[in-house]
Amino acid sequence: MAPDQPLKPTPFKSPVVSASVDLDSSVAQRVLGPNEAHVRILSNLIDSDIFARGSQLKITGPGHEVQRAKRVIKELAALATRGQEITPDTVKHAVNMVTADLSHSIAELAGADIISRRGKVIRPKTAGQLAYVEAIDEHTITFGIGPAGSGKTYLAMAKAVQALQAKEVARIILTRPAVEAGEKLGFLPGTLGEKIDPYLRPLHDALRDMVDPEVIPKLMESGIVEVAPLAYMRGRTLNDAFVILDEAQNTTPEQMKMFLTRLGFGSKMVVTGDITQIDLPGVSRSGLRVVRNILRGVPDIHFAQLSSADVVRHSLVGRIVEAYDHFEEKRGEKP
Repeated sequence: MAPDQPLKPTPFKSPVVSASVDLDSSVAQRVLGPNEAHVRILSNLIDSDIFARGSQLKITGPGHEVQRAKRVIKELAALATRGQEITPDTVKHAVNMVTADLSHSIAELAGADIISRRGKVIRPKTAGQLAYVEAIDEHTITFGIGPAGSGKTYLAMAKAVQALQAKEVARIILTRPAVEAGEKLGFLPGTLGEKIDPYLRPLHDALRDMVDPEVIPKLMESGIVEVAPLAYMRGRTLNDAFVILDEAQNTTPEQMKMFLTRLGFGSKMVVTGDITQIDLPGVSRSGLRVVRNILRGVPDIHFAQLSSADVVRHSLVGRIVEAYDHFEEKRGEKP
């Protein structure tokens, strides 16, 4: 479900009731939004009329919808009390979480900081992302499967940097398959490193968001941070490392087995991918698709499934993902 199209329960007849919520004057303006924009968004997403009178909100509508609105407003007030910015997307995420009756509150998300750099804090922004981050903490191997923009690689990278800063690991290893590592790669100009660099560029970009750019060359020269294609993992045992395999849908079953069996003592692995975007040539099977059937249920391995509701890029991205999912389901192609 797209972030700006929150889930709505099945409608049923309910008596119309009224209720009010008094906001603390110190947070009222942030909750209401500029010119009460957040109130209008909430009214559109919940089947109730909501009006602001100073720092008091008056809600009128079916009883269950009024209760839902009250819970959302209290979540937003708790977030504002923590000093967090309230945006239109925050309101939409809060409605989604309350509607789904999830165990986590949006205020909990605000407190789930992973790392902070130059005033920028990286934290999960949806309940699905929070569950994914918690799974990484609790398991040795975590698979993050979901659509583009759902934060699966970015959050894994943040957890890797956090683990390195806390001295829980001695190094970070970032890898991804180069699916065109055969003939097409041979026609590219430059050295082998220059040829494979475009495949690894997204990992470099994410790293630069979390570590001072001037420090990264030193970390790479010393081997504390390594960014390499998947083929370079063969024959190695990766001890005391936080290892991330990105774009895992483009591994073969054999490559996936090879990677997972590199796990050494004191290490943690995160495997990320989107099984709807497989670029393998011909009839090659995806290692990510196969491994779910092989390893599901194995202790200390977790499969985290992210969805379009966890997409935190432009809101249109979530709607695009959802439209493709619907199209593939109709054609019977949904994995």
